[in-house]
Amino acid sequence: MRIPWVIAIAMVLACRVAAAQAPDAPPDLASAVSEGEAMAPAAVSPLSSAPQPRVGFLSRGPFSRWFRRASADEPTGAERAPAVGPNAAPAPGGAPGADADAGPPRGSQPVSANPAAVNIIAGTGALGRWLGLEEDSGIRFGGLWVGDASGVLSGGRDPGRWGLNSLTIIDINLDAEKLLGVKGGSFGTEFLQFTGQKTNSLAGAFPGFDSLEVTPPLTRQELYQLWYRQELFDGKLVFRIGKSVPTFDFNNVVRPVPVSDPSAAIPAVTGLIFTPVFVNPTMLGVIPGYYNSATGITTTFAPTKSLYMNYGFYDGNLANHRQTGLEGPRFNGYYFHIGEVGYAYRLGPQEKPGNIGVGVWGQTGKLDTFDLGANGKPKQDAGANGVYLFGSQRLWFRHPGVDSSGVSGFYQFGANNSNALLARQYFGGGFTAFGLVPGRPADSFGCGMAWTWLNRGDHAGNLFFPDATGPLQLSPSQLMFQAYYQMKLVNGVFAQTALTDIPTPGQNAALPNALAISFRIIALF
Repeated sequence: MRIPWVIAIAMVLACRVAAAQAPDAPPDLASAVSEGEAMAPAAVSPLSSAPQPRVGFLSRGPFSRWFRRASADEPTGAERAPAVGPNAAPAPGGAPGADADAGPPRGSQPVSANPAAVNIIAGTGALGRWLGLEEDSGIRFGGLWVGDASGVLSGGRDPGRWGLNSLTIIDINLDAEKLLGVKGGSFGTEFLQFTGQKTNSLAGAFPGFDSLEVTPPLTRQELYQLWYRQELFDGKLVFRIGKSVPTFDFNNVVRPVPVSDPSAAIPAVTGLIFTPVFVNPTMLGVIPGYYNSATGITTTFAPTKSLYMNYGFYDGNLANHRQTGLEGPRFNGYYFHIGEVGYAYRLGPQEKPGNIGVGVWGQTGKLDTFDLGANGKPKQDAGANGVYLFGSQRLWFRHPGVDSSGVSGFYQFGANNSNALLARQYFGGGFTAFGLVPGRPADSFGCGMAWTWLNRGDHAGNLFFPDATGPLQLSPSQLMFQAYYQMKLVNGVFAQTALTDIPTPGQNAALPNALAISFRIIALF
């Protein structure tokens, strides 16, 4: 079996960087940062006086200027955002800002495995710096590239087969206050390019074990985002209107709890790559999200630094089998609306940060179910409704008050009332360890479980096996386990490996246990 080129590159880079790094010194207790005014993670600049490991050549000289993360002085949407809530605009690439020359504090740099699904602003802004744009110019160019190779080691539909996927995002963000004098305003737009292959179907997985894959067309270029964002009343009320990705703002379990203490901050709750951490399976097919963005409005009311309430209303033609990411808005009776309330807190004598969010959603329009009527056509439901719950909690600090190393956990739940959606109920959760590997302060590893109860309509399975003769059902449920290790190669570039076991592949109950492996490179620029 030919090893994909992505694997070979990942192995060479990993060996090169690992060899260049020396073990880290014990943390310096004097470097603990005192509690201050709460702000979004992007505005936090965690620094440590402890000696740091050596880094690769891309982190030195001019490369360190281009590839470093945004500094605390760099203006970002997050600095003007509420402390909690979707319009808090998570840090570009999902990490708190830091001066690259100071070195990363332990546990402070892991990122989401798919930043395009959870971060409204992409990358580190290195592209703009390379073009010569000053940080105070009000114009920010950034982006990301994610590439992976996933193969089924055994079981599933096609054991021994591999799928390759490549995603590129180019991001432009304009500060309306600096450019036009409009206080609290900003413009954002993104271009998405994807080229890939069928990957999840090789394992017979639904939901997918590899979140990067898209539905056909498997080569696509699209206007991913185009929006205007405005703050009012000192940031307590924020709205964003235009084409965007609601999964940035709703049920985003990957978004960390905002804290003012850098020693408690983490950039991403988990680095798992399977689909359920990016979109609750019970909303698949209705909520616009990664690759199928949609036009609408998102509003956030954050009366305190711990509490937020938000509401979104969007073009809901994804449920009408339209590719909303590739098309303009349609206002034809298919609408998706969603509301969420969230609360951030600190728990116990060590003030471990945690958060919880609950939400309800509704989809309007006539939806085809997976049961056929007497006329041989699908029966229809009048819309759909559902609920969800999510949260995360810091469980253990290795060095309390000094750095972010330790263990965090998260949980998810969802349910709907629709016979037109493939998933009816869902429960999941997982754990992440930050900065615990000797000599690798910026690495993380974790595990997770996703258990999805599926639609038992007579023809639901025919969606994945269109050539089957007669009706074909899905499995009663799909249980999926995944473990991963994420390694920082150089500033802004990460490699990770994920191993996934699927005892009951969802596409059909007759499929055997599937074991899959994924190799992924994440580059933020």
